[in-house]
Amino acid sequence: MNTYKKYCPNVFVAKCPETHQRGETITLTTKYGKEHECIVFNRVGTDTEGNFYYSIVRADGFNIQERAKQKAERYMKWGDAAQKASAAKWEESNEGKEFLVLAEPIKVGHHSEKRHRALIERNHRRMDKSMELKAKAELHQYKAEYWEGKADEINLSMPESIEYFEYKLEEAKMRHEGLKEGTLKREHSYSLTYAKKSLNDLENKFKIAKTLWG
Repeated sequence: MNTYKKYCPNVFVAKCPETHQRGETITLTTKYGKEHECIVFNRVGTDTEGNFYYSIVRADGFNIQERAKQKAERYMKWGDAAQKASAAKWEESNEGKEFLVLAEPIKVGHHSEKRHRALIERNHRRMDKSMELKAKAELHQYKAEYWEGKADEINLSMPESIEYFEYKLEEAKMRHEGLKEGTLKREHSYSLTYAKKSLNDLENKFKIAKTLWG
């Protein structure tokens, strides 16, 4: 049975007991028993148990960007629902507004005392619930914006990452060289250090991209 195996951040490869050829469509089973048809790209390794590892893409075109879009839409939907529920609770908290705005004191011992206290308590609970739902809506909105950003991100799980990281690596090389030679101004004392760190990171990512998709 072919299964998924994490290769590096954002990237899962196919773990297969048999060899496969580039372009071949194989079926992978998730740990939850769900099956996906995937297209084989490159063999990226083997293990001592005789398994073969291949970079793959989903045959149906589904990728991390599609997953990000779905998550963004889901959080946006939840956020809208929470916002509407918050507004409804806030409106409910205005029960008896015409009376309460008069700031009439509670008449202890009067037949209206119980109703007066109950009204205030109901409205307090509704306001608390409204604020709780508002905070939830804001959290969902934040998550929706986060996943919307991810939907436009190129990472190592995509075949096009090889061209993307090649381009970013050339940019990083020029920046590092410019800072080193003094043709680019260093914004702070760690500018060259950070540029070198970014260069090393992109060199590693480009190397992985070539292994996966080259």
